[in-house]
Amino acid sequence: VYLAARTPVKAADAIAQIKAAVPSANIEFLQLDLGGFKSVKEAVDVFTCSSDRLDILINNAGVMALPPQLTNDGYEIQYGINHMGHALLTKLLLPILTHTASQPGSDVRVVFLSSGGATLAPKGGIAFTDTTTSMANYSTWTRYGQSKAANILYAAEFARRHPNITATSCHPGAVNTELATTFKANHWLIGHIINLLTPVLAKDVEDGVKNQLWCATGKDVINGRFYFPVSKAHEIRGFPKDKKLGKDLWEWTEKELVNRGY
Repeated sequence: VYLAARTPVKAADAIAQIKAAVPSANIEFLQLDLGGFKSVKEAVDVFTCSSDRLDILINNAGVMALPPQLTNDGYEIQYGINHMGHALLTKLLLPILTHTASQPGSDVRVVFLSSGGATLAPKGGIAFTDTTTSMANYSTWTRYGQSKAANILYAAEFARRHPNITATSCHPGAVNTELATTFKANHWLIGHIINLLTPVLAKDVEDGVKNQLWCATGKDVINGRFYFPVSKAHEIRGFPKDKKLGKDLWEWTEKELVNRGY
């Protein structure tokens, strides 16, 4: 198991916790910052030099409710990290995913972590002409919703283009993590309310991972679908069944990656 993370100290802590519970766990840290294409490429190079197969790819990382800003590659930061970074990672790993899928008895899965927050996406789902700006004229939640809509649409289009690999997206539910830390720091009163409600309304991490683990290993997973916890196929504003928007997103993303040398 390769645990990709931006911060080595946090990765080491997570690996230590896993090994404390499962001493035989074989886990390797993989340095990866999804906010930079260069880091994504370097992580893939490290992985492909050490492994000849990849059975499960869980595109789990993400950010939420950040102030307007751009990634190093010039994308609105939530869209850049949550969608573009994962799109490049998946594209660069596609050869080894395809190779693994061709092996006898294989069952290759790609899981994109989305959110029920995809309902907050702008009209039309993706504001393509604005994704290379900070989108300061949009609320932070609209920008977040756009990135999560992209996860759903991209997973469905991936499934249509690569039917030999099972690709899904999923909503983990409200989970008690540090995802909203930046938003709470910038909005003291709302942050205080969130802190009060989180222990009551949010799941702990052990429950919060169940839906993506089901998508990665479950027997009844349907290729291209979007799932609410746990294992419930769901649609949000026509996602993931909007084939035209999925195709448009795929082609737009591919053009952006090619133009940047990927």
